Amino acid sequence: MNEGAVETKHTFCRICEALCGLEVKVEDGKIIEIQPDKNHIATDGFSCVKGLRQHELYSRPDRLKYPLKRIDDKYERISWTQALNEIGDKVRKIRKDYSNNSVGMYVGTAAGFGVLHPIFAQGFMTGIRSKNMYSSATQDCANKFAVSRHIYGFPFTLTFPDLENVECLIIVGANPAVSKWSFLQVSNPIKRLKEIESRGGKIFVVDPRKTETAKIAGEHIFIKPGTDVFFYLSFLQHLIAIGGIDEGRIGQYMAGYEEVEQLAKEWPPEKTERVTGISAHTLKNLVETYVKANGAALYCSTGVNMGGNGSLAFWLQEVINAISGNLDKKGGTLVGKGVMDFPKFGVKNGVLMREDRSRVGDFGSVNDAFPGGIMADEILSEGKEQIRAMFITGGNPLITMANSEKLKKAFESLDLLVCLDIQMSETCSVADYVLPCTDPMQRPDLPFIFPLMLGLQSKPYLQATKAVVEPEGEQRDEASIYLDLAKASGINIFDSAIAQRFFDLTKTYHSVTNGKKVKSIPQEAFLNGLLRLTKQKSFKGLLKYPHGKKRPSHQENSFLGSRVLTKDQLIHLAPEELISASKDLNKIFAQLKADSSKFKLITKRAVTSHNSWTHNHERFMGEKQTNYLYMNETDADNTGLNENDLADVISESGLVRVPVKISKDLMPGTAALPHGWGHQHSGLETAKKAKGVNVNILAADGADKIERISGMAHLTAIPVEIKKASEPQEHTWSGV
Repeated sequence: MNEGAVETKHTFCRICEALCGLEVKVEDGKIIEIQPDKNHIATDGFSCVKGLRQHELYSRPDRLKYPLKRIDDKYERISWTQALNEIGDKVRKIRKDYSNNSVGMYVGTAAGFGVLHPIFAQGFMTGIRSKNMYSSATQDCANKFAVSRHIYGFPFTLTFPDLENVECLIIVGANPAVSKWSFLQVSNPIKRLKEIESRGGKIFVVDPRKTETAKIAGEHIFIKPGTDVFFYLSFLQHLIAIGGIDEGRIGQYMAGYEEVEQLAKEWPPEKTERVTGISAHTLKNLVETYVKANGAALYCSTGVNMGGNGSLAFWLQEVINAISGNLDKKGGTLVGKGVMDFPKFGVKNGVLMREDRSRVGDFGSVNDAFPGGIMADEILSEGKEQIRAMFITGGNPLITMANSEKLKKAFESLDLLVCLDIQMSETCSVADYVLPCTDPMQRPDLPFIFPLMLGLQSKPYLQATKAVVEPEGEQRDEASIYLDLAKASGINIFDSAIAQRFFDLTKTYHSVTNGKKVKSIPQEAFLNGLLRLTKQKSFKGLLKYPHGKKRPSHQENSFLGSRVLTKDQLIHLAPEELISASKDLNKIFAQLKADSSKFKLITKRAVTSHNSWTHNHERFMGEKQTNYLYMNETDADNTGLNENDLADVISESGLVRVPVKISKDLMPGTAALPHGWGHQHSGLETAKKAKGVNVNILAADGADKIERISGMAHLTAIPVEIKKASEPQEHTWSGV
């Protein structure tokens, strides 16, 4: 390409599940503009502002380009050779002096949106022979994985609404208009919701806040935060009472119906309406509309997942969809097919099926990972397998996890903390070493594991992308970093000498023959191998379809009786662990009644930001560059608060001080505070100047504060006290 000429390239976004098709203009090796790909076969010319402005975030002056080492509270540039050797030596010593399990790893959300990154991260820990993996899933979605394993036999057997044909869609604790669809790839969610209504489908949004989704489609129903499990229980009770079940499917494909029927009898809508805030009349009408529809689906996301009883709630949702005959039905909920039968492969080979128990709290692993809510205690609690080294990859737990100040103290006590990231963060700011990684535009890729291996796409397709631009400085892809860390640490990637030797040789050959200044594995070749193994032709062949290549449409009646992976191939409606947990429902119900006078704090998301990592750009933070505490006018008046007053929000775990914004969208007794803020110690020049506070300071960690089944932290529907700030000072936070 001539110098100064503009080249147009096609790729797809990897910020979230939507994977929107993008058209990128590149000049002199730099991205100058990103537009939606109007010809994309699935995303159809849609992208959110984050996708279209992401290159501006990646090109900030403080983007990481070289390995850094912390020396006397300052970071100094070092070579890759020095970084790898020093990290490797410390890992060797820790394993020798203590144990393999004294090395841990936290895998964040950003790692999951690429193909090779999570594979090689796990390969490194497999080589270490440590069980101490932690992931961001126990902050927002591990309940779905844990329950799916119990019900369907594999954690990644994930159902989703048939949006193309559904006649009644009930959305609980989710806001796809802003957050997209959890797990499922659905671009342009507002358009898709309106399409359901335009063909006569009915949509209901059950949420403590009249969300952006509720404002553009369907009927909104207020529910008190944290009471979802009782909404589902009464839904189930009335469903059975009016005969809205498919006895034939239950008898042929399911086990345990009698137990869930007995459980539901105790929870009629008249009993739960005081706690949920949903009248018995409204709930019964909702159930009856669901039953009358020829294809209906209940769907939930983080508002349910993080509310303290996410596993019980999601279990009941899946039971309802199954026994009503809507599972594996056109217009109901479906189970997709990826490029291979990954669930079958996983069960056969024990992938994501570990039976390990944690040292602290005796928690079982979910997706081969332990709860993030015990990670601080695993570091701070003395003992033979106390964690003394941590690798943080693609995440920022000091913002995203509960009780982050305790976790910060834990991280500061480690013998070794290594962060792999594209920019500094709160977590990087306490690390011993920070390793610079490539961003999504600098790597070749395929869609991540959910669409690729599980078919979690509303419109199935496959796409490949080359790197749009080259890495800068000494940035490296994470797979190459973990391969070199394994060698430096005296271990073999995937605990295989053959694999280590093979990958080392391919990395050397690829780097030499392509004149790579910084050595890296041949990512395209490995992605090509994956495609060929799954009989999807080749990476090069797929590049001939720059707007995506269609795959077969989803089929109803393709899951029950053929792809259920329990030992008896039946849907387990009443797993022992969940039935046992349901014995606490009366206690939970009584506690909710006792707390009915307290404010419940929920989280909130803005379309311009994503989790904790997009705030190093003024465009993504908003005009005031802070988050606000949203309250309805009556609650604010009763608390003596006006718009822009500073309020103290106090939980059992901490206190934050934040300005107030009045909103008519919240039900009484509910307040909302957007998450992902609190960057004053991030080391990022723009983000650290913001005034926002970290809502997760108000959430508790520890073995007695997290859900037993999934290890989920309680990150929404938190009981809090709200009062006017006692003195006029900049909003900040402090421990209580």
